[in-house]
Amino acid sequence: MKIAFVGKGGSGKTTLSSLFIRHLAATGAPVVAIDADINQHLATALGLSEDEAAALPAMGERLRLIKDYLRGSNPRIASAETMIKTTPPGEGSRLLRVRENNPVYDACARPVELDGDVVRLMVTGSFTDADLGVACYHSKTGAVELCLNHLVDGRDEYVVVDMTAGSDSFASGMFTRFDITFLVAEPTRKGVSVYRQYKEYARDFGIVLKVVGNKVQGQDDIDFLRAEVGDDLLVTVGHSDWVRSMEKGRPPRFEFLEDANRRSLRVLQVAADTTYDLRDWERYMRQMVHFHLRNATSWGNERTGADLAAQIDPGFVLREGLVAAV
Repeated sequence: MKIAFVGKGGSGKTTLSSLFIRHLAATGAPVVAIDADINQHLATALGLSEDEAAALPAMGERLRLIKDYLRGSNPRIASAETMIKTTPPGEGSRLLRVRENNPVYDACARPVELDGDVVRLMVTGSFTDADLGVACYHSKTGAVELCLNHLVDGRDEYVVVDMTAGSDSFASGMFTRFDITFLVAEPTRKGVSVYRQYKEYARDFGIVLKVVGNKVQGQDDIDFLRAEVGDDLLVTVGHSDWVRSMEKGRPPRFEFLEDANRRSLRVLQVAADTTYDLRDWERYMRQMVHFHLRNATSWGNERTGADLAAQIDPGFVLREGLVAAV
């Protein structure tokens, strides 16, 4: 399952995504965690020190390697230079799988130990002064989008992405790459404003969107969220002494997380697992092609000097069971 956590800055989406990753790891499920936020905090939320987090390899700095690997022997892609963030896979492309080892994971992923369980962590890399006036942050998150476009994940496998705050993910087609999107919202007018944006943008793309109410203190907060988001409100999360200790850098073992919050995490997993049966790989490919053509005509053809529409393999559908190119 591909799962996104979104929300406005300060909503607690990174904290909740890290708790969900810990929960999945504790069940024994294979997990790939990806920090695609402009502010890179997922690594420290998973227990790494600031120095360890800073030393993680940035996907954005290894984009050429990612392109070279994923391109494989696809005859429709002349070179890595002509690949853009929305380039879809086709016959001859190399695909990624959650459980495997491959050069992309070797270069970009690092194991993170969580109370005896291990997840793979990948990060886009921080936005730096060098990016100003040269490239937008989306050029770095493009590495994530390419990997998601070439990823074949199955039941009981999880890819959890901590997305950039606000509605920035709509600047590309990455918001359509997920089986379910959890929008973290505080019980305030500002807290639900991003929900309205997401709901409107996602309306025509079949996005499964569920709201996680965070920092909820009582029934009045729950009633407010229910009035604002209706049946999209999936679950609420309140104060957590465990989280407070984690934010101080002294997290107890995950098994000591409060029972109410553990139940909330189980609700998230059930909601994610339920969307597996809704998968439509052909629609997934159509959306991939749609955004690739939009990017090609708006900037990609001019930037690469190639007709990027020619990269589309009309007979190819990404799906489970495909044998990847060697």
